[in-house]
Amino acid sequence: MEKIVALMHKQEAISQERFCDGLLGEAADLKANGALQVRICVADDAVAAAAPYRIVEAGPGLDAMVSFWLPSVRDAEPCLEQLKRQDPDCYAYLVTESEPLIHEQPPGERTAGMNQVVTLKKPARLSYQSWLDIWLKEHTPLAIDIQATFGYRQNVVVRHLRESQPEYTAIVEENFPAAAMSSRPAFYDAVGDDALYEQREQEMMASAMRFIDFDEINCIPMSEYNF
Repeated sequence: MEKIVALMHKQEAISQERFCDGLLGEAADLKANGALQVRICVADDAVAAAAPYRIVEAGPGLDAMVSFWLPSVRDAEPCLEQLKRQDPDCYAYLVTESEPLIHEQPPGERTAGMNQVVTLKKPARLSYQSWLDIWLKEHTPLAIDIQATFGYRQNVVVRHLRESQPEYTAIVEENFPAAAMSSRPAFYDAVGDDALYEQREQEMMASAMRFIDFDEINCIPMSEYNF
Protein backbone atom coordinates (compact mmCIF):
# COMPACT_ATOMS: atom_id res chain seq x y z
CA MET A 1 0.00 0.00 0.00
CA GLU A 2 1.39 3.41 -0.98
CA LYS A 3 0.92 6.74 0.79
CA ILE A 4 0.30 9.97 -1.12
CA VAL A 5 0.50 13.33 0.63
CA ALA A 6 -1.18 16.48 -0.72
CA LEU A 7 -0.15 19.83 0.79
CA MET A 8 -2.87 22.43 0.41
CA HIS A 9 -3.45 26.17 0.61
CA LYS A 10 -6.66 28.02 1.34
CA GLN A 11 -7.82 30.30 -1.45
CA GLU A 12 -7.98 33.94 -0.35
CA ALA A 13 -11.66 34.36 -1.20
CA ILE A 14 -12.69 31.41 0.99
CA SER A 15 -13.12 31.61 4.75
CA GLN A 16 -11.10 29.31 6.97
CA GLU A 17 -14.30 27.65 8.22
CA ARG A 18 -15.53 26.96 4.69
CA PHE A 19 -12.11 25.60 3.67
CA CYS A 20 -12.04 23.23 6.66
CA ASP A 21 -15.58 22.03 6.06
CA GLY A 22 -14.87 21.54 2.37
CA LEU A 23 -11.77 19.46 3.02
CA LEU A 24 -13.45 17.22 5.57
CA GLY A 25 -16.27 16.72 3.10
CA GLU A 26 -13.80 15.25 0.60
CA ALA A 27 -13.09 12.15 2.70
CA ALA A 28 -16.03 10.09 1.42
CA ASP A 29 -15.28 10.92 -2.23
CA LEU A 30 -11.59 10.10 -1.78
CA LYS A 31 -12.65 6.66 -0.60
CA ALA A 32 -15.07 6.38 -3.50
CA ASN A 33 -12.10 7.11 -5.78
CA GLY A 34 -10.16 4.20 -4.31
CA ALA A 35 -8.45 5.52 -1.17
CA LEU A 36 -8.27 2.80 1.46
CA GLN A 37 -7.60 5.23 4.28
CA VAL A 38 -7.67 9.04 4.56
CA ARG A 39 -6.09 11.45 7.04
CA ILE A 40 -6.97 15.14 6.85
CA CYS A 41 -4.96 17.70 8.82
CA VAL A 42 -6.08 21.31 8.68
CA ALA A 43 -5.19 24.53 10.48
CA ASP A 44 -8.51 25.38 12.11
CA ASP A 45 -9.79 27.28 15.14
CA ALA A 46 -9.15 24.32 17.43
CA VAL A 47 -5.39 24.90 17.17
CA ALA A 48 -5.49 28.72 17.27
CA ALA A 49 -3.65 28.74 20.61
CA ALA A 50 -0.55 27.37 18.85
CA ALA A 51 -0.42 30.19 16.25
CA PRO A 52 2.62 31.88 17.90
CA TYR A 53 4.69 28.78 17.11
CA ARG A 54 3.76 28.67 13.44
CA ILE A 55 6.84 28.85 11.17
CA VAL A 56 6.46 29.66 7.47
CA GLU A 57 9.34 29.51 4.99
CA ALA A 58 7.80 31.95 2.49
CA GLY A 59 4.42 33.31 1.44
CA PRO A 60 1.24 32.33 3.30
CA GLY A 61 2.46 28.87 4.26
CA LEU A 62 0.46 25.66 4.34
CA ASP A 63 -3.14 25.35 5.51
CA ALA A 64 -3.78 21.62 5.24
CA MET A 65 -2.30 18.21 4.56
CA VAL A 66 -4.32 15.35 3.11
CA SER A 67 -2.86 11.84 3.21
CA PHE A 68 -4.44 8.89 1.46
CA TRP A 69 -3.40 5.32 0.82
CA LEU A 70 -3.78 3.35 -2.41
CA PRO A 71 -2.64 -0.07 -3.62
CA SER A 72 -0.68 1.72 -6.39
CA VAL A 73 0.36 5.33 -6.99
CA ARG A 74 -0.76 4.81 -10.59
CA ASP A 75 -4.32 5.18 -9.28
CA ALA A 76 -3.72 8.52 -7.54
CA GLU A 77 -4.87 10.89 -10.27
CA PRO A 78 -8.65 10.75 -9.59
CA CYS A 79 -8.03 11.62 -5.93
CA LEU A 80 -5.62 14.43 -6.78
CA GLU A 81 -8.01 15.87 -9.34
CA GLN A 82 -10.76 15.74 -6.72
CA LEU A 83 -8.63 17.73 -4.23
CA LYS A 84 -8.26 20.51 -6.78
CA ARG A 85 -11.82 21.46 -5.85
CA GLN A 86 -10.34 22.82 -2.60
CA ASP A 87 -6.94 23.94 -3.92
CA PRO A 88 -6.29 24.01 -7.68
CA ASP A 89 -2.53 24.24 -7.05
CA CYS A 90 -2.06 21.65 -4.32
CA TYR A 91 1.29 19.89 -4.08
CA ALA A 92 1.45 16.09 -4.20
CA TYR A 93 4.15 13.66 -3.10
CA LEU A 94 4.58 9.91 -2.95
CA VAL A 95 6.20 9.12 0.39
CA THR A 96 7.44 6.25 2.49
CA GLU A 97 5.98 6.42 5.99
CA SER A 98 7.79 5.42 9.17
CA GLU A 99 5.86 5.56 12.46
CA PRO A 100 8.16 5.62 15.52
CA LEU A 101 5.18 6.41 17.79
CA ILE A 102 1.87 4.78 16.82
CA HIS A 103 -1.40 6.31 17.93
CA GLU A 104 -4.55 4.48 16.93
CA GLN A 105 -7.45 6.88 16.37
CA PRO A 106 -11.08 5.83 15.76
CA PRO A 107 -12.21 6.83 12.24
CA GLY A 108 -14.27 9.99 11.91
CA GLU A 109 -13.08 11.60 15.14
CA ARG A 110 -10.79 14.56 15.71
CA THR A 111 -7.51 13.47 17.30
CA ALA A 112 -6.98 15.15 20.67
CA GLY A 113 -4.50 18.05 20.85
CA MET A 114 -2.69 19.11 17.71
CA ASN A 115 -0.77 17.59 14.84
CA GLN A 116 2.36 19.63 14.12
CA VAL A 117 3.07 19.26 10.39
CA VAL A 118 6.64 20.10 9.37
CA THR A 119 8.17 20.19 5.89
CA LEU A 120 11.91 19.54 5.65
CA LYS A 121 14.48 20.29 2.96
CA LYS A 122 17.89 18.65 3.06
CA PRO A 123 20.57 21.35 3.55
CA ALA A 124 23.16 21.53 0.77
CA ARG A 125 25.94 21.03 3.34
CA LEU A 126 24.85 17.42 3.97
CA SER A 127 24.78 14.36 1.75
CA TYR A 128 21.41 12.65 1.54
CA GLN A 129 22.61 9.64 3.54
CA SER A 130 24.21 11.80 6.24
CA TRP A 131 21.01 13.83 6.49
CA LEU A 132 18.90 10.68 6.90
CA ASP A 133 21.28 9.21 9.49
CA ILE A 134 21.27 12.36 11.65
CA TRP A 135 17.50 12.69 11.48
CA LEU A 136 16.38 9.08 11.80
CA LYS A 137 19.13 7.51 13.90
CA GLU A 138 20.26 10.36 16.15
CA HIS A 139 17.57 13.04 16.33
CA THR A 140 14.48 10.84 16.42
CA PRO A 141 15.24 9.00 19.71
CA LEU A 142 16.05 12.33 21.36
CA ALA A 143 12.83 13.95 20.12
CA ILE A 144 10.75 11.06 21.45
CA ASP A 145 12.50 11.21 24.82
CA ILE A 146 12.22 14.96 25.48
CA GLN A 147 8.93 15.98 23.83
CA ALA A 148 5.35 15.18 24.83
CA THR A 149 4.52 13.54 21.51
CA PHE A 150 2.05 10.66 21.51
CA GLY A 151 2.06 10.09 17.74
CA TYR A 152 4.97 10.52 15.33
CA ARG A 153 5.08 9.85 11.58
CA GLN A 154 8.03 10.50 9.28
CA ASN A 155 7.28 10.73 5.54
CA VAL A 156 10.34 10.60 3.29
CA VAL A 157 9.57 11.95 -0.18
CA VAL A 158 10.08 9.37 -2.94
CA ARG A 159 8.60 11.17 -5.94
CA HIS A 160 6.93 14.44 -6.92
CA LEU A 161 3.51 13.90 -8.47
CA ARG A 162 3.19 17.47 -9.75
CA GLU A 163 5.63 19.72 -11.60
CA SER A 164 7.04 22.96 -10.19
CA GLN A 165 6.38 22.24 -6.54
CA PRO A 166 8.74 22.71 -3.56
CA GLU A 167 11.67 20.32 -3.22
CA TYR A 168 10.70 18.97 0.17
CA THR A 169 12.80 16.01 1.27
CA ALA A 170 10.43 14.88 4.01
CA ILE A 171 7.21 15.77 5.82
CA VAL A 172 6.77 15.15 9.54
CA GLU A 173 3.58 14.69 11.58
CA GLU A 174 3.81 14.98 15.37
CA ASN A 175 0.82 14.63 17.70
CA PHE A 176 0.97 16.73 20.88
CA PRO A 177 -1.50 17.05 23.77
CA ALA A 178 -3.71 20.14 23.89
CA ALA A 179 -1.64 21.73 26.67
CA ALA A 180 1.37 21.88 24.34
CA MET A 181 -0.42 24.39 22.11
CA SER A 182 -0.02 27.17 24.68
CA SER A 183 2.71 25.91 27.01
CA ARG A 184 6.29 25.19 25.99
CA PRO A 185 6.97 23.28 29.23
CA ALA A 186 3.99 21.05 28.30
CA PHE A 187 5.42 20.70 24.78
CA TYR A 188 8.62 19.33 26.29
CA ASP A 189 6.86 17.23 28.95
CA ALA A 190 8.42 19.36 31.68
CA VAL A 191 5.49 21.07 33.41
CA GLY A 192 6.52 22.38 36.81
CA ASP A 193 10.26 22.07 36.14
CA ASP A 194 11.60 25.18 34.40
CA ALA A 195 15.19 23.95 34.46
CA LEU A 196 14.24 20.70 32.73
CA TYR A 197 12.16 22.58 30.18
CA GLU A 198 15.05 24.92 29.31
CA GLN A 199 17.47 22.01 29.10
CA ARG A 200 15.20 20.03 26.80
CA GLU A 201 14.49 22.98 24.52
CA GLN A 202 18.22 23.66 24.17
CA GLU A 203 18.90 19.99 23.43
CA MET A 204 16.14 19.92 20.84
CA MET A 205 17.33 23.06 19.06
CA ALA A 206 20.96 21.94 19.03
CA SER A 207 19.99 18.56 17.58
CA ALA A 208 17.61 20.00 14.98
CA MET A 209 20.13 22.56 13.75
CA ARG A 210 22.42 19.71 12.72
CA PHE A 211 20.10 18.73 9.85
CA ILE A 212 17.56 21.57 9.47
CA ASP A 213 17.93 25.10 8.09
CA PHE A 214 15.16 26.92 9.94
CA ASP A 215 14.58 29.43 7.14
CA GLU A 216 13.69 26.47 4.91
CA ILE A 217 10.90 24.83 6.91
CA ASN A 218 7.17 25.11 7.47
CA CYS A 219 5.96 24.16 10.94
CA ILE A 220 2.17 24.37 11.06
CA PRO A 221 -0.11 23.34 13.96
CA MET A 222 -3.16 21.49 12.61
CA SER A 223 -6.15 19.46 13.70
CA GLU A 224 -6.12 15.82 12.60
CA TYR A 225 -9.06 13.75 11.37
CA ASN A 226 -8.90 10.11 10.29
CA PHE A 227 -11.32 8.33 7.98
